[in-house]
Amino acid sequence: MKKVITFGTFDIPHVGHVKILNRARELGDYLIVGVSSDALNQSKKGRKPVYNQQERMFLMQSFKGVDEVFLEESLEEKRDYILKYQADVLVMGDDWQGKFDEFKDICEVVYLPRTPSISTTSVIEVVRSDEWENK
Repeated sequence: MKKVITFGTFDIPHVGHVKILNRARELGDYLIVGVSSDALNQSKKGRKPVYNQQERMFLMQSFKGVDEVFLEESLEEKRDYILKYQADVLVMGDDWQGKFDEFKDICEVVYLPRTPSISTTSVIEVVRSDEWENK
């Protein structure tokens, strides 16, 4: 069985999340998703997620094709997570291109193109704006 692992905050799920999860799943037989903890998200993005870590994990577990979800508590532990879950492939968005090449000694590293013009930040901005009210 070929295991694929990916990581993210996955706050306010959107079409970009669905697409990357579907493409990640196509690279193997078993998809594992590491969801960034609230504390990790605060430290790397400077803000709390809209949904807390338990809610975001529940959302990820609900996606078709996601087999296992765990809480990512430290960026420095990515190697340990890959080894613990015996992942054969690490999938990340291409905005991280080259940043995880250090793991090529333990798994294949694949950077998938992000969906253009969509991000959690852009979704939050639209919801807060008058654009949302005028739709």
